[in-house]
Parts: sequence; structure tokens; C-alpha cells
Amino acid sequence: MTVKQILVIDIGGISVKMSVSDQQGDEMQARRFPTPEKMTPQQLLEGVKETASDWQYEYISIGYPGPVKRNQPWREPVNLGTGWVDFDYSSAFCCPVRMINDAAMQALGSYRGKDMLFLGLGTGLGTALILDNHIVPMEVAHLPFKEGKNFEHVLGKNGLSESGQDTWFSSLLEAIDLFSYTFCTDYVVLGGGNANRLDENKLPENVFIGSNDNAFVGGIQLWD
Repeated sequence: MTVKQILVIDIGGISVKMSVSDQQGDEMQARRFPTPEKMTPQQLLEGVKETASDWQYEYISIGYPGPVKRNQPWREPVNLGTGWVDFDYSSAFCCPVRMINDAAMQALGSYRGKDMLFLGLGTGLGTALILDNHIVPMEVAHLPFKEGKNFEHVLGKNGLSESGQDTWFSSLLEAIDLFSYTFCTDYVVLGGGNANRLDENKLPENVFIGSNDNAFVGGIQLWD
């Protein structure tokens, strides 16, 4: 079997994280560069080419912070610049590109069977389901939650800043309970930068903290 060299790009609100590996995920390397304010896809291209200039790769996976349809952004991202929907990624990077919602990519790398809910706690709130090996990216973070605010505002970085750790954690537990009941999931995995603030011993049964490196694992699995 021919080994694929895959560059995985995980677009975050604070930084763009990258890893390159063979198909088996051996000896994964990771690098990052700060996400420019109102970053455009052209700025992403330039940042990736500069940061990964000495890496060899034939394929690219991109975790995009927004809905993706047919391997292309379906809407412009909330927390970045514009121009993402109509950009030709494969032509710009000069290689085949597969794109998926960033939460779905990390969910894919975190999946251990049955029905799983993934919540990405970062700049916003990423959500994805995997049901018996079928991945379902979601945008439920923009649904109303409490006090006239949606789930993303309450559980994203702004909500954490405004309410403080204890209130934010209480809201998170409430959201986990609501989502778990609604989607009948077997377990929940929490990822994203703010998952590192949590003590797994204080979480409900069947709620786990996943490694953010699972985004790279998921990106590689897109080419399996």
C-alpha cells in the first residue's frame, strides 16, 4: 500500500495548527502560527506555506470553523474574514484538499464507537455527532440557550470571560445534559482549548476530555 503524506490544518480563532504524517500517523510533527485578525483564505495559504515550507506532503485536510458542504465552506466563518466560500483550495495549494468542519475533524479523531457527541470549547462552540461510524457535523451552537444568548456565546471564550469559570462550568454541565438527552448519545467528548480548564473528576459519567491532537488524527482519517 502506498503511504500518503498528509498535511492536516486545524483553523482556530487564536492559532492555525498543522501536522504532517504518513497515513498511519507515525512520528506526527506539529507547528502553528497566530491566526491573523479577520484572516482570509489567502492569508491562510501564505501562513501555511511559510510555516510548513520544509515539509513534504501530497494531500491536505482542513478543519474549517463553520459549516462545510461538498468539500467547500457553505457559509463565511463568524470569527474570521471573508472570501472562504468561493476560494479554490486545491488549486491554491497545488494538491488535493479535503475539508470538514473543525469540530467534526476532532470528533472523528476522538471517536471510540457507538454514539458520541463532541463539543469543542474554544473561541466559539463546535458541535458534532458520530452515530455508529456516521459523522454528523452540526451548527446547534447558534440555537438560543439562556438569557437571550445562544450556546456559542454562553460557552465560547466571551461567555467564559463574562461569567467566570464557575458559572461557565455550570452552564456547560447544563448544555451537556440537554444535548445528551436530545441526541441520546452514549458518551460525550470535550475538546478545544478551554477543555484544558476542566477537571475530568468533576464531570458526569460518560463525559471525557479529549486530546486536541485528535484533530490531526481525524484529518488523516479523512483520506482512509
